Amino acid sequence: MPRPIGAPSGGDLPLQDEVGPTALRILLGARLRRLRQDLDITREDAGRHIRGSHAKISRLERGQVASKHRDLADLLTLYHVLDEDTRTEYFELARKANAPGWWHQYSDVLEEWFELHIGLEEAASLIRTYEVQFLPGLLQTEAYAYAVSRLGYPNASARKIDRLVDLRMRRQQLLHRAGGPKLWAVVDEAVLRRPFGGEAVMRAQLEHLLEVGELPHVTLQIAPFEVSAAAAGSPITILRFHEPTLPDKVYLEHLTSAVYLDRQAEIDQYSMIMTRLQAQAYTPQQSADFLRDQLG
Repeated sequence: MPRPIGAPSGGDLPLQDEVGPTALRILLGARLRRLRQDLDITREDAGRHIRGSHAKISRLERGQVASKHRDLADLLTLYHVLDEDTRTEYFELARKANAPGWWHQYSDVLEEWFELHIGLEEAASLIRTYEVQFLPGLLQTEAYAYAVSRLGYPNASARKIDRLVDLRMRRQQLLHRAGGPKLWAVVDEAVLRRPFGGEAVMRAQLEHLLEVGELPHVTLQIAPFEVSAAAAGSPITILRFHEPTLPDKVYLEHLTSAVYLDRQAEIDQYSMIMTRLQAQAYTPQQSADFLRDQLG
């Protein structure tokens, strides 16, 4: 029997709880975009159909906002998805995609532009990251996190700093979770030369890097000063997901904002830079030796 129009193919719309709401929202958006494009409907026409604009459709299709039941129902009708079982599956996906993640309890200190990144981390199967200023948040000790948080928020209250550090420590639990992502971090040598928090804090941080680098799903490389690929000049994070229909995401963080890229040409460009960094940096063993030398 043929599938109804708009029905998922071969698990194309998985409802596993472990995928996480952010990834499900992106997955739902990708399916809606495919339905719209198959019928050659413009974003402008789709937006008018749900009493909105092309920008609203763009945000929905990129998984940047939650979908309202009325909007989703109207779009499915516009896209000729009329089979009740298929519509119910879309509504169930939207319900799970709209569920709050654990990080919502930190909404008092969590920047809106960073909230998406935490959700993507939770859903990722592979996180590749390059850092030039600070150690990756997933690898920081609590004391180091306090030092860099005070630097980034010099006028913040002690409570806010406590909450920010607590959030960072909570994020790190995914490295110890069954089925958690593989982390491949390349850290510029300059990061390890900056004594954030003082000598004792940095010494404990280096020891922590040696310890976490022993985890089977963590790869840590140091990029020495002479690595030419480091000319990228800014931190880069590329996330890949368990669900094969989800595209990779490139995350570029700035001081007070972030950019998320998912066009294939952009992904390819940053993946090439990351691959060059991984090839030119010290091997994991050489990197461990470098950390030991730093410890003396």
